[in-house]
Amino acid sequence: MNIIDRLHKRVIERGPVCVGLDPRESLLPGYLKKQDISMGAKLLEFNKKIIDAVEGHCACFKVQIACYEAFGLEGMNAYAKTVQYIKEKNAISIGDIKRGDISSTAEMYAKGHFEGDFEVDFITINPYMGKDAVSPYFKYMKTGQKGMFVLARTSNESSKDFQELCVDGEPMFLKAAELINDWGKKFIGESGFSAIGSVVGLTYPEEFLMIKERFPKMFYLIPGYGAQGGTGKDAAKILGKEMCGVINSSRDIIGAHKDIDETESFAECALKAVKEMKEDILQWV
Repeated sequence: MNIIDRLHKRVIERGPVCVGLDPRESLLPGYLKKQDISMGAKLLEFNKKIIDAVEGHCACFKVQIACYEAFGLEGMNAYAKTVQYIKEKNAISIGDIKRGDISSTAEMYAKGHFEGDFEVDFITINPYMGKDAVSPYFKYMKTGQKGMFVLARTSNESSKDFQELCVDGEPMFLKAAELINDWGKKFIGESGFSAIGSVVGLTYPEEFLMIKERFPKMFYLIPGYGAQGGTGKDAAKILGKEMCGVINSSRDIIGAHKDIDETESFAECALKAVKEMKEDILQWV
């Protein structure tokens, strides 16, 4: 089974929740902060406990690399071991790396994140340098075992600075989605979805529906739920009966224990948050 079909199957079986493993020191439970071990070891233990608790109830995990880069070599070691642990659990990983550079550099990024210590199933890509920044990843798509989510309409407030600019009578985010859809046509699985999907934020539900109406067979990585204002009802309108994406939540899940459980059982709060999020979305589908 190729990777996009595998992910879609997980969404159908387990619901559309994508758990964002974006740890910060402030999110670590009290017992872990007190341990006399390296920060990298703390991040890894934090992640493993959450993965163990929620893996059977979510579609995939998104690992934001910046949260690990900030801690230098220790952090990157924790990133590598986290994505390896996700693989050991037969779960699906998204490396949220948002790379976007000229083709020669992109080739090295592709090798770095689709092979070796940092290998993941999907990565996120910034396409705004054009096809040269995206095409070096295509050879990995041909195996059927790798995929990527390309930024189209992001959830942050200032995305409008560029993404709403008018190009040939349409907003730039629609032009980006059109290119993403075209690039993905060679990598369509049995589910009808392509291994090249799109990142579109739930914070702009009306614009999201514009994209979906134009490109009904695109698969989405969807940020913006919860803390950023996106609702379960909004998510359900996007997903539809075909369940065409995964909804990411980070802080609301991995920080659900704060002021509730600072002990080694903290990950039970993350599980509760995943179940509540899934219920909040699926009640409207």
